[in-house]
Order: sequence, then structure tokens, then C-alpha cells
Amino acid sequence: MNLKISTPIIALYLLLTSTFLIFNSCSVLNKKENANGITENLAKANYPSDVIPFFNHWNLILGDGSNAGQATNFEHKDFFYTIHDDNRDWVVFKTPNAGNTHGTSNNTRTELAQLKKWSPMADAKLKATLKVMNVANTGDARVAATYSVVVGQIHSADGHENEPLKIFYKKFPGHKKGSVFWNYEINTTGEDNSGRWDYSYPVWGYDFSDVGTEANIYPPEPKDGIALGEEFSYEVEIKDGIMHLKFESEGSETKTFTKNLLSSEYAKRSDMPEQVKNLFVPIGQDGVERESAYTDEGLFFKLGAKSIGFCSCSLLLKAYNKRGC
Repeated sequence: MNLKISTPIIALYLLLTSTFLIFNSCSVLNKKENANGITENLAKANYPSDVIPFFNHWNLILGDGSNAGQATNFEHKDFFYTIHDDNRDWVVFKTPNAGNTHGTSNNTRTELAQLKKWSPMADAKLKATLKVMNVANTGDARVAATYSVVVGQIHSADGHENEPLKIFYKKFPGHKKGSVFWNYEINTTGEDNSGRWDYSYPVWGYDFSDVGTEANIYPPEPKDGIALGEEFSYEVEIKDGIMHLKFESEGSETKTFTKNLLSSEYAKRSDMPEQVKNLFVPIGQDGVERESAYTDEGLFFKLGAKSIGFCSCSLLLKAYNKRGC
């Protein structure tokens, strides 16, 4: 299955392609040799579904809170359309940093949600390459979610509907480089989910917990961060209940992670990481996770731009989804 997408203000550009085409599909799609043997560019694709031909397996939510459904032969000039950039076709996903939201969420988004749910014991894969083009310049540096956008997720459709994976890009104002990190949200034990919290893992730059000391005082710029417009890739693979993550960017160290989705590391209060005690406990989020974590829950991928807090951004991305397409 091929998929190319992108979003903005939050603005985000995302491009999705199949595993086998991810590095060469753009040249195949967008260039040809003429009768004289000279390579010339082809016209830009008309619709995002010309670039990502499997929208019957995903639903599209737009930045105005509306549900576009299965977006074949569909575009929206403000939120969802194609561009031709760097000799490649991209799908643009844009979402405002404030506006109407969808469902029970407080965050605006333009994103795809996978229709078919799968078990943590199933084989599932999402692979994406992207560039964040801009992020918000307004917000409170003491709030962990400001200046950030979520560019990929795994979401649960059951129980508390929590998220075992959220991939972020975040850049403080005045910095040339931003941070890429991923969060694991606990699947809180019991009926009350108000105590849920995230544990954040840095990929390049900072993690979620590195915040400013005052509203307009920021941490130092990360030395190993990712600049706006700089490509990076992530690969998510679920196999036998284990989530495998891989992050790559030219000139940066490749990072890999594993996380067990069937057995919790945080089933006792004594297991709570120091990061969480500093960031979440002061605001009353001090729960523990059920021992079986996300076992027996239906999971699905989400991909696009999800604005968090006071955020505005844009990016380019390419990705591949294996399961249920």
C-alpha cells in the first residue's frame, strides 16, 4: 500500500510510499525520459489519492473538525492537498493551532486514522519520511506540549482509548534545530483515566520533559537536533506484542527502541520514573498502569498533523502501512 501525506499551522506535509518504493517512487512517479532521452518532470498529481491510492482503508479528519471520510478524489485548499516539491509529489496536511476539534479531543488535527484495528500480537508496520517546515512561535515554554506537533501515533480503540505511541517534533522559538522524541502513554488501571501520564524518550535533541524556566525562557538549543526542512524517517513495527521503533536522518545517529505492549513497566507506584514525578505528578496525573498494558485492545495507526497546545507547524513525509490495507 502506498501513502503520501502532509500538514500545516499547525502545517504539516506528509508523504507515504510503499516499503519498496520509499526511496525511489518519487522519481518513478514524477520524471520520465522524452523522445530525445532528456529527463523531464511530470505534472503534479491532482488529488492526494493520486499519490496515496488506498484511502478506502483510512478516514480523514480535517483541521476544522469535520470528518472527510475516505478521501478518494478529494482535496481541501486549506487543509489537505498535493504539492510538487523537490521533484516529488507530496500530500499536504494542514491544521490550525486553534479552532474546531473532532470528537472528545481538545487538539486540532488533519490526520488519517486507520479503519481496521489490530491486536498487539499481530504484525503491523508504519514507515514514514518527513520534513517539518515550520512550528509555532507563540506559547508558554513551561508547558511541555507547546511548539510541538504529533506526526505519527498508535491509538487504542478500547478501554481508555490511550496511546502507546506518539511521535513528536518540537522546536523552541529562536532555535535553528528542534527535537524529535516519542512518548508512551500508560494504559491506566481502573475506571478513572485522569491519572494517566506519558513517559518520553528522546531521539534527537530533548524529550517531552525539557521545558523552559519561564514563559519566554527556553532550554539551550539541542546540538543533535533536527532543523526545519531537514528530512528524517521513522519506522514502527509491531510483532509478537513488542513495538520496534527505528529513527534515521542523514548526518545523525540512527536510533532504535523496543517497548513491550503486553506487560507493563509501570504497574506499581514505585516504578514511576523521575521524569514523570517532575512533570506530571505536580498536576495530579499520578496513576499506575494495568499489568497487562495494552493486551486485548484493538490498536490502529494515525498519521498526519495533530496540534498540541499552542502549536503551529508544517512538514513533508513519506510512509508505508502494512497492516489492514
